[in-house]
Amino acid sequence: MWIPAILLAVGFVLLIKGGDWFVDGASGIARRFNLPEILIGATVVSIGTTLPEVMVSAGAALQGSGSIAYGNAIGSIICNTSLILALTVAIKPGVAARKSMILPVAFFFGAAGIYCLSAYVLGTFSRVIGIILLSVFVAYMVMTVLKMKNSPAIENATELELEAATGEDHVVESVAAGTKDSLVKDIVLLILGAAMIAVGADLLVDNAIIIAEKFGVSEKVIGLTIVALGTSLPELVTAITALVKGHGSLSLGNIIGANLFNLVLVSGAAVTISPFAVPVSGLIGGINSSLVLDIPVMLAVMLILTVPTLISQKIYRWQGVILLGIYAAFCALQFLI
Repeated sequence: MWIPAILLAVGFVLLIKGGDWFVDGASGIARRFNLPEILIGATVVSIGTTLPEVMVSAGAALQGSGSIAYGNAIGSIICNTSLILALTVAIKPGVAARKSMILPVAFFFGAAGIYCLSAYVLGTFSRVIGIILLSVFVAYMVMTVLKMKNSPAIENATELELEAATGEDHVVESVAAGTKDSLVKDIVLLILGAAMIAVGADLLVDNAIIIAEKFGVSEKVIGLTIVALGTSLPELVTAITALVKGHGSLSLGNIIGANLFNLVLVSGAAVTISPFAVPVSGLIGGINSSLVLDIPVMLAVMLILTVPTLISQKIYRWQGVILLGIYAAFCALQFLI
C-alpha cells in the first residue's frame, strides 16, 4: 500500500513540475520567434499533451480494438472544452486574436464534418477515412508553419494590443527579454516537460486505480473518475500552469489544438491501423446514444467556445459557466443511459 501511495505522490510532483517546464519552454519559443502564443498552443503544446492519447489509441488499434479511439477522442474533446478550459475561463476570462484562432477552428470543424459523415452516413470508419484524417493533420501543420513564417509579427502585435485594450493585468514579457534565453534551453524544457507530464499522468492513474481497488471501489466508478480524468491530465496541468503564469492564449490554443488532434491524429492513426464500425455503448429512443448525445454535445461545446470568441475576440466567464453546466449534465446522463 505504501509503494502505490509514494508513486502516486511522485506522479503529482512530475505533473506539476513538468507542466511548469512545458509552459515555460512553449512561451519562450513563442517570444523568441515573435509568434502568437495561441498558435504555439495549437501546435507544439497540443501535440505534446495529446501524445499519450495517441499512444494509447494506436496500441489499442494494434490489438484490434480501434473503436476505443472513437470514445477516447469524443470524450476527451468534451472534457477538454467543457471541464478543463471552462474552469480556467470561469476563473479568469481573457482575450484571443481572431486571426490566430481562425485556422485551428476551421480545421477542427472541417475534421468534425468528416467525422460526422463517417458516423451518420457511412456508419463506419474505414481505412480511407483514417488516411484522410491524417492528411488533414499534415495539411494543418504545414499551413500553420507557413502562417507563422509569413506573418508572425503582425499577429503577435494584435494579441498584445488586445490585451492592453481590455485592461489585462497580465504583463507580457518583451521579445528582447526572450532573446536572452537559450533556444536550446526552451526546447529542452518543452521536451522534458512533456515527458514528465506523460510519466506523471501514467504513475498517477495506475497507482490511483490500485489504491481505489484496495478500498473496494468498483471498476465502473474508477473508469468514470480516475481513468477519465487521467487521460486529460496533460491538458489540465498545462491549462492551470498557463493560467497561473499569465499565458491565457497558450491555454486556449492548447485546448483547441488538442481537440483537433483528437479527431485527426488520435482517431486517424487508430482508424488507419484498425478500421471499425460506429460502436454502440447505449441507446436513446432506440438510436445509438453516441449519435444522439455524444457527437452533438462535442459540436455544441466547441461552438459555444469558439463562435462568441471569434466575434468579440474575448472569452467570457459566462461561456465557462455554461460549459461546466453542460459537462455536469453530460456526466449525469452517462449514468442513466
